[in-house]
Amino acid sequence: MPSGSDNESLPDPLLDRQVQRLIEVQTYLRWIFDVFIWLTVGTASAWALRSDIELWVASFTWAAVRISLTYNRLPMMGLGLCVAMTLATLVWQSCIILFGISPSERRSLTNQVKRIKEKGKSHLLWRWVCEEKV
Repeated sequence: MPSGSDNESLPDPLLDRQVQRLIEVQTYLRWIFDVFIWLTVGTASAWALRSDIELWVASFTWAAVRISLTYNRLPMMGLGLCVAMTLATLVWQSCIILFGISPSERRSLTNQVKRIKEKGKSHLLWRWVCEEKV
């Protein structure tokens, strides 16, 4: 007679679909966050750097970039944050597409799905992850 631990190793198609939906939701949320950060921090940073950007367009030199970095640290850090978050999302999504999900990441996502199921409809992601579409 099989033991309870053997049951856990059997693939559960419903759980696999829910994990896949959780990945999709996380991807959408990451891109929404990236757009939000570009619209807020990126726009404010570009606006603060408008005179420097004008100079770069007229005649681009690395000295002009270095001077902008030196004298406009906060706006440059804001643009750096926007670029870094976008690149992080691109790398994360590319790794999932190219290499799939690692076993440890799959376990983590499976545990997240189980926690969402335990909390039920009161969890923010339940509707997109666990609710069966007809």
